[in-house]
Parts: sequence; C-alpha cells; structure tokens
Amino acid sequence: MRLLLVEDDSALAGRLRQDLKAAGYAVDHSDNGIDAEHLGREEPYDAVVLDLGLPGRSGLEVLRHWRAQGMTTPVLILTARDAWHEKVEGFQAGADDYLGKPFHVEELQARLAALLRRASGRAAAELSAGGLTLDEPTQTVRTSDGHSHELTGTEFRLLRYFMLHPGHILSKTELTEHVYDYDSDKDSNVIEVYVRRLRSKLGADVIETRRGQGYCFPAD
Repeated sequence: MRLLLVEDDSALAGRLRQDLKAAGYAVDHSDNGIDAEHLGREEPYDAVVLDLGLPGRSGLEVLRHWRAQGMTTPVLILTARDAWHEKVEGFQAGADDYLGKPFHVEELQARLAALLRRASGRAAAELSAGGLTLDEPTQTVRTSDGHSHELTGTEFRLLRYFMLHPGHILSKTELTEHVYDYDSDKDSNVIEVYVRRLRSKLGADVIETRRGQGYCFPAD
C-alpha cells in the first residue's frame, strides 16, 4: 500500500517514513502544501497522512481542494493536541480521521490500517481473504491449514494489496503503482517475479493470471 506523508518537520517526517516503511508501506514525502496537493492529485495513493500546519498552502486548504476535485483517498490529519477546532474543521473539509501530536507511531499505524480496511469495505481487524489470513504486525500469512509463512517487504505489500481487492483484475501497472514509492524503479516485470514467489510459498492457485489483463486474487 502506498502512502503520501505530508509533514514539514524534517526530523519527524524522517522517523515516520522509516517506521511506516518498516510496517510494510511504500511512502512518498512532501514538506509543503503546494507539492503535496499536486502529488495527491496526480499519484494513486491508498491513504494520506496530512499535517495541517504547512508552508506554501495549509493542509486544510489542500484537503478542501482535493475533495472539491473528487479525490476520495482516505486522509488522516495530524493536529496539535489542544487544537480541537482544527479537528472539527478537518472533518468538515473531508478528513477521515485525526491524530493529535505528540503521538505513538503504533497508534498511527493502527489508524491507517483501519482506514484502509474500511476503504476496501472490510471492517474486521484481521485481514482475511481467499483462504489466507494476513498478520500485518509480523508481516506473515497463515494458510487455511494453519501454517504460517514469513514474507519479505515487497511480498507483504503485494499480497496485502491483492487481499484488499479480492475478485478484482489488477494490472501490473496498477500493482506497481501501489507497491512502490515515487522514487523506486517501477519495472512492472518485477511484479511477475514476486507473484511467482507468492505462489511458491502459498500454492500455484493463490493468484490467477488473466492473459492480457493482469492478475486476480480469489474472492471469498
């Protein structure tokens, strides 16, 4: 899953980017409202973490512009803990959740995971689909026979995207855009390599190839 982190505090942004990558996200970072608005409009993010106090253009203004343009990506806003009015204004502008500063990164990760589940129409705390259950904190997957398999970072991101979109035909281009960040070498042929790796771990039928279209993960 690919995130846009919008935060002008370079030290905080660096820590968050590192922690979110370790948690299995591809993360792009912007430190100002103007660039952030452009990235959010042009790139296919799965969620956005948006600070409101930004140079160039406020986070609230950026959010209002996104929603006015029809952008439906889940947005979690960061606010000063005592700025209750910012939380209200953020929700009125179209935010999906908020987190007051200072915060624990584990809470941010939990809130992001919940937003992504709801965006895909899944409310359960545990991600299960196609006979598999994904343990996001440990980046392992459990098959229906009870066996657990460890996943590399890319395998985890790819499988999570498949499991959040069961029954959908996903092109290699779409998968590449949601598994890698902006600075990565987006070679869609690499997706074939990781699909093969997932099949070798979880079974040949876990991901179906649709000739000329892409891949499909089975729906429950």
